Amino acid sequence: MPKDDEKSPWSMPAVEALRAGPDTRVEDIDANATPGFEGGKELGAQLLEERGAYLSGLQERLYANGRTGDRRSVLLVLQGMDTAGKGGMVRHVIGHVDPQGVDHASFGVPTPEEKQHHYLWRISKELPRAGQLGVFDRSHYEDVLVVRVHNLVPESVWSTRYDEINQFEREIVDSGTTIVKVAMFVSLDEQKKRLAERLERPDKHWKYNPSDVGERALWPDYQEAYQAMLDRTNTDYAPWYVVPCNRKWYSRIAVGELLIDALERLDLDWPAPTFDLELEKQRLAQA
Repeated sequence: MPKDDEKSPWSMPAVEALRAGPDTRVEDIDANATPGFEGGKELGAQLLEERGAYLSGLQERLYANGRTGDRRSVLLVLQGMDTAGKGGMVRHVIGHVDPQGVDHASFGVPTPEEKQHHYLWRISKELPRAGQLGVFDRSHYEDVLVVRVHNLVPESVWSTRYDEINQFEREIVDSGTTIVKVAMFVSLDEQKKRLAERLERPDKHWKYNPSDVGERALWPDYQEAYQAMLDRTNTDYAPWYVVPCNRKWYSRIAVGELLIDALERLDLDWPAPTFDLELEKQRLAQA
């Protein structure tokens, strides 16, 4: 962030600018916007590096405390349509921190084994361990988004899952995990550009899924499903943050700020040594 005598490019903290509220309407989200941030791409790139280094230090404290008995952890949930930038978020934001302190999980189509269990079974298995920064690329919210849009189960089934998810997250928070939920929104036009780029670049062919084109026809249904998700699962203990993602540089610094805020709120210090510090200094000097 700027020095004491410099003006911050944030007109308000990201946690305030991006926090979903009762008046948040998915259809009104401007995916090109940069809520709360008054700088441009160049400044954003600079801040990503500077704040990334600060984020790394905070995460190292979390990891160190986890190694010495602290049970707390942080879970970043990234939920968004294809091309919203979830993978890039992991590389460019989480990439700043020590990977040994990261528990990363990606949730695609359930495997045959996963289908034999309750939909939260596979999620529970991947929750971050003590001292870890967990990252979910997609999440349990697939079961009220894709499942709802494609009618994979009856409405009588998926409609009960909002309350189940709220209870599930309440238990996670009560166990010591801070949840940072990010709803990533890209515009229909920007998604088309990004899909076209995947077709033009050999290094991105592996990312392209022909089914993504068909999903575009269901955009209104997804908007309705995302609206219900925000309306039904935006709680005080696990709030949603709405991040416009057409400008990748903005979405990355915004999520970085959300993580920094979550880690700062833990008020972590370096753990005290579990050994006699002076004695060990003497022993080392004599070795």
